[in-house]
This record gives sequence, C-alpha cells and structure tokens, in this order.
Amino acid sequence: MKVLDYFKKITLYSLLVAGILITGCKDDDPPEPENELEVITDVKLVFTNDADATDVVEVSAQDPDGEGVRELVILDEINLDVDKSYTLTFEIFNNLESPGEDIGDEIAEEDDEHQLFFSFSNDAFTDPDGDGNIDNASDPLNYNDRDGNGNPLGLSTSWTTASSTLSGGSFTARLQHQPDIKTSTSGATDGDTDFDLQFVLNIQ
Repeated sequence: MKVLDYFKKITLYSLLVAGILITGCKDDDPPEPENELEVITDVKLVFTNDADATDVVEVSAQDPDGEGVRELVILDEINLDVDKSYTLTFEIFNNLESPGEDIGDEIAEEDDEHQLFFSFSNDAFTDPDGDGNIDNASDPLNYNDRDGNGNPLGLSTSWTTASSTLSGGSFTARLQHQPDIKTSTSGATDGDTDFDLQFVLNIQ
C-alpha cells in the first residue's frame, strides 16, 4: 500500500512539474509580430513639370491628431496645365513626433509591403489614359519605382495631361499596406489602407 501511495505521489509531482514547464514555455514564447498601419499626419503630393523644374504644383492633406478621431483632411485642389508632363512624388510624415518622422522613407524601405494606387477623371490624362488602377490593378499607370520583386511602388509616377481643360474633376491616391500579400496582381482592396485621398482636379 505504501508503494502504491509512493507512486501516486511521484506521478502527481511529475504532472505538476510538467504543467509548470509547459506553462512557462508558453509564457516565454515571443508574441507574433503585428503589421501595424503607419501613423501619418501630413501628406503632400508634388507635381513637377518635366520641362521646367521650377514649375511645381503642391497639394496637401493633414491630420494633426494622427491615430485620433480625425481623418486626413484635404487642404488644396490640384491645378495642372493642359498638355504638360509631370512627375508626381510624395512627402509623407508623422509630425506627432519632434522632429517629424519621414514615413516616406519607411515606405521605401518596406517597398515589398506597400503600393500606391490611383484613380482620376476619365481621360484627364493622355498618359496614362483611362481612369486609373484603383478599380482594376492591371489598368495603365506609369510607375517609376519598383520593389525588389519588380512590383510597382508608386512614390514616383509620370503623368501627361490632356489637351482639353477639366474643371471639378477628381484625383485619388490610395496607399495600401500589403505585408505578405503584395504580388504583381494584388489590387487596391488587398491589405489595409494607410490613406485614401481624393482631391479636386482642374486642368487649365
């Protein structure tokens, strides 16, 4: 009987030790990494005339509370000249910190996780033509930058305006965060949206 009690105690102790070890291992496991969205307070679109670097059109959106209740607010309209070629670049910052954090640099470093998509009033541009690639990722868009896999990024793009004027049109830039899912065919609804900005577009 004493032998039986002894074995019961040994078994009980063994189970307790095993449970503690298993629990301890679980607690020590590192947490799964999270793919957090960028904190963005300021976005500037910069259209530079390819024939005259002094001819620059800048428009901005701002969200001074970052992750707070406010969203990015459009501050300007885009006013471009007819029949001109422009290169569009971005200045993207988190200015909740001092000095501000250049989120554009971070996006460039994580180019395999991000892509900018665009939509615009139909035939506002002769190149690219159409209405952009937000509705269909394979529609024409002139990307000047690519990630390491050869897929487009969009921090630099090329645009040629139409020869006819446009008043009160639209131009949308959408930044998608696509960790582990960005491919040559991923679209503007894949992943999470870092920003989605719709500006009024005028071509004069």
